[in-house]
Amino acid sequence: MNFLLETKRLSIRPIDLNDADFILNLVNSDGWLKFIGNRNISSLEDAQNYIQKIIGDPKVIYHVFQLKSTQEALGIISFLQRKSEAYPDLGFAMLPKFHKNGYAFEACNKYLDALKEINAIHKVIAFCNPKNISSIKLLQNLGMKHQGDIQKGDHYSSYFSITLNSNP
Repeated sequence: MNFLLETKRLSIRPIDLNDADFILNLVNSDGWLKFIGNRNISSLEDAQNYIQKIIGDPKVIYHVFQLKSTQEALGIISFLQRKSEAYPDLGFAMLPKFHKNGYAFEACNKYLDALKEINAIHKVIAFCNPKNISSIKLLQNLGMKHQGDIQKGDHYSSYFSITLNSNP
């Protein structure tokens, strides 16, 4: 499910090792650290190793969304199949300087549309820190429904889902 997608303003492509500088900045941004957690990535080499792990794991897919006009990377969409979950998990993160422009919604909406088109995924879930109001609003705007709040270990999350097609 490595897509090459476009919207009016964005291109969406699989992550690659050339994204190390972008990933280094993203995973050390305030929002990532506050709502996702520290990945202990402090150098370009760490970022390249992180990307290589993602690329090497078929259950983890990351796409970078970037401005079509400048090719500047804005954020990521992650699509994970966790062992503990029946359905794949959609995630997203974006550099703070691009917040509040609708880019994350535009990218995630296009990604979900592409998943609907291939008709291979019945349902998609998402987990979100209950204090991350912006992400919760984005999930709701994508049509995801709040299914409740859950606790796994030390992590407390709001759980959302969306049905993409009627074939389970």
